[in-house]
Amino acid sequence: MKYVLLIILSLILFSCQKSGDEKVAIQSKKDAFISQNVIDKVSGELIKKFGDVNKFRVERGVAQAASLWFESDGSSEEFEKFCMDNFIADSVLLDKTFYSLEKHFENIEGNFGNMSLNLRFPVDIETGSDPTPVDLMFAGYSPSSHIAEDFFANKIAFYILLNFPNYSLEEKNTLGEKWTRKEWAYARVGDYFTSRLPADLAQKFARINADADNYIANYNIYMGNLIDPEGKATFPADMKLISHWNLRDELKANYANPDGFRKQEMIYKVMERIISQEIPELVINNKDVKWNPFSNVVLKDNKEQTATPEPNTRYQHLLNNFNALKEMDKYYPFFNTYIKRQFEKEMEMSFEQVESMFVEFISSEQVKQTGELIKKRLGRNLQPFDIWYDGFKARSSLNIDDINTKLAKMYPNSEAFGKDLPNILVKLGFKPERAKWLADKIAVDPSRGAGHAWGSKMRTDKSHLRTRVGANGMDYKGYNIAIHEFGHNVEQTFSLYNIDYYPLAGVPNTAFTENFAFIFQSRDLKILGIKNNNPQEEQLNVLDNLWSAYEIMGVALVDMYVWKWLYENENATPEQLKARTIEIAKEVWNKYYAPVI
Repeated sequence: MKYVLLIILSLILFSCQKSGDEKVAIQSKKDAFISQNVIDKVSGELIKKFGDVNKFRVERGVAQAASLWFESDGSSEEFEKFCMDNFIADSVLLDKTFYSLEKHFENIEGNFGNMSLNLRFPVDIETGSDPTPVDLMFAGYSPSSHIAEDFFANKIAFYILLNFPNYSLEEKNTLGEKWTRKEWAYARVGDYFTSRLPADLAQKFARINADADNYIANYNIYMGNLIDPEGKATFPADMKLISHWNLRDELKANYANPDGFRKQEMIYKVMERIISQEIPELVINNKDVKWNPFSNVVLKDNKEQTATPEPNTRYQHLLNNFNALKEMDKYYPFFNTYIKRQFEKEMEMSFEQVESMFVEFISSEQVKQTGELIKKRLGRNLQPFDIWYDGFKARSSLNIDDINTKLAKMYPNSEAFGKDLPNILVKLGFKPERAKWLADKIAVDPSRGAGHAWGSKMRTDKSHLRTRVGANGMDYKGYNIAIHEFGHNVEQTFSLYNIDYYPLAGVPNTAFTENFAFIFQSRDLKILGIKNNNPQEEQLNVLDNLWSAYEIMGVALVDMYVWKWLYENENATPEQLKARTIEIAKEVWNKYYAPVI
């Protein structure tokens, strides 16, 4: 079942127009309330009034506003009057309007973001007790879901649509090369309202997404209760790992362990059982039973228990997310699938471009050569889980138990880690005053899940670093993840506080913030004062990055192909989704990974 590592991460990802002088039609013509004759009439009158210099903005703005103007918003005559009264031809007033929008949207997005953060607190933060059913209900509530609805009702959305053109990805890729930063910020304002998604659908998705997050955050395996075919425990009695990050990271950590191969085989078998949904539901998050993942036998007080498999819960969550997002599609005519919204709208890269890059990389001769090198270093044939080979890093030759002991003393709780943020930044090369400035804008919370970074949307708030710290203090896996998330927080702080225009806050897509996070993570041992004296450090880092990219690109392709299949099979059941996901993973594995591993 070598396909398992290609889907171990992809299943948690619940997780893109026309250009030139063509008329924008965000809403399909059959649904349009404002006729093309009215659009042409209003555009002509505005151009006559303000001159050809405004021709593009007039035609684009009127078409944009008309495409989302419903009968409930007013008559055609009222639409005409709105456009004639509210189109901004004066550049000084347009500038002042832009600065006002900057201020108002930072205030709105910041406060709603902070509200969402607080509503999720009992679900995301380890408080010593499980969240109550009402906590889960609040976590699934989206405070901002009515913003678009309200702004269309009070005409603010139409005011923006009329005065700030929305550009297609093709236009941004061509025209954007010559834009100033302010022109780019104007274009980002034009991205604010490109659909009229009903609030009830936004709320529905928030609830479903929260349920999925909670499922993942509380999916723990008690490793000390795993037994091998001889009935012997393999892992420390108090070890509890969340899937999938902790399972993966524990597998990585065992390359330096003389007994590591045996542990890695067991972790891999656990992963297989999870993906196939053969894992007994009784062993998930349960410290009172022992489990042999090889035979799939569960014991309690040395007596075999009836072990009912998990009922495709994992795939049901993915299906729930797909169905909720599919329901939204008709409200995004330019980006009428979630795939398009993620690629062309969010990442601003096409599905085909990303697929081509990934396939070229994972098919490369360099990947095959690296696989041969790893085989020689391990002194054995490669196993499927060696896609997570960690031997190019300095830590691969270190005693992780010693590092765990050191970390537990340094960081007995999340507060201790938070207090050390300035010191960590100085060790990473930041000047003391800059380190303090950054640390003052980042809060550390004890995470119920593996950990994550929650960026602030307002320059008066802090970003939040959520990290998991066990009862006996932080261990290396938790520390490694915390340093990664800390990198996200530093990026989030820089790309909010140090940005000239608020609409440009953040990063172009996820790759940029992940780059920041991985740079931090790669220096985790340096922070602890553990030096790498290997003269080949730079070359080994290149190999490590290559092998990591090889792994994650396979995961990404499986995820992409699964979503394509879902759109082609909208009535799929969880069982069918599971079967096809595993088939896709096998296909990707056999084509790009079996020749190497």
